[in-house]
Amino acid sequence: MRERLAVTPQQYRRVAYLTLAGLTVIVLTGAAVRLTGSGLGCPDWPKCYGKALPPLSTHALIEFGNRAFSGIVGILTVIAAVLAFTRKPFRRDLALLALSLPLGVVAQAVLGGFTVREHLAPGFVMAHYGLSMLVLIAAVALAWRSTYEPGTRPRSTDRLLVWSVRALAPLGALTIFVGTAATAAGPHAGGSPGQRIHRLHFEGNDTLRWVVHRHATIAALFGIAVIGVWLLQRRRGASQEALEPLTVLGVLLAAQGLIGSVQYELRLPTDMVWVHVTLATLSWVVVLWAVAAAGQLVPRVQTVADPEVPAVGGGREPRLAAR
Repeated sequence: MRERLAVTPQQYRRVAYLTLAGLTVIVLTGAAVRLTGSGLGCPDWPKCYGKALPPLSTHALIEFGNRAFSGIVGILTVIAAVLAFTRKPFRRDLALLALSLPLGVVAQAVLGGFTVREHLAPGFVMAHYGLSMLVLIAAVALAWRSTYEPGTRPRSTDRLLVWSVRALAPLGALTIFVGTAATAAGPHAGGSPGQRIHRLHFEGNDTLRWVVHRHATIAALFGIAVIGVWLLQRRRGASQEALEPLTVLGVLLAAQGLIGSVQYELRLPTDMVWVHVTLATLSWVVVLWAVAAAGQLVPRVQTVADPEVPAVGGGREPRLAAR
């Protein structure tokens, strides 16, 4: 059976990128569920109104459709995990990353069930999106690592360049987290009219404005940081492979800033909020791409042979040299 399922590195790379695409799209369909007020279209889980199939209701069909697509993506992650063990040559790093994907999908399904049970409580909804971003980390890593064989990409000796790009990841994660808080305090609760949904309310009626302003400030700092890192990379002669994701990220953040400002002035129309969430998800994927493209660093200290130091027994004694 393993021989029949054997795949080449090129074939597995296509599977990895297809899985990444599926895990990205499922985030966008989940956002559509919330923004159309279909979050409680199926008030129970895993069934819908106690049945295997949903009733002919718009909200129920949208919510159930997202669950069905999640199931398809889950199957895709299982396929990626199985093929990681039949890939020739076998790579342990790919197998471990691939195994984490179906586990992440299962965790998402369980968290989704609790989210419905708790009537779309803000904390659960925010955690649901946050877990999606964590799963995407493993998906991007799998796709990137399956593209290159070990040792084919040289390690970097410029620690400033690599760490400056890595520093963008936590700043981007913070921007997204505060963005989920803004959504949790806004008008798109995820429920249909007449359903009582809890919202973030820690600043009273001023909560939304307070969170949006903090989100805008952090996003602006993130954008400035991306520009600064891009300029630093250019100045220090970074490769085009390292510059490309930073360029794409800068364009996405510029579009995010424009759409975010317009949607706030228009009182958060549904379609623009969905575009905003889409760009946020793509921006996170590109941040991970940038970190991967920056590469790994050579170790600070390596053991090298020094011909000037005689070893005991007539040989030569290795000594530590900084790299």
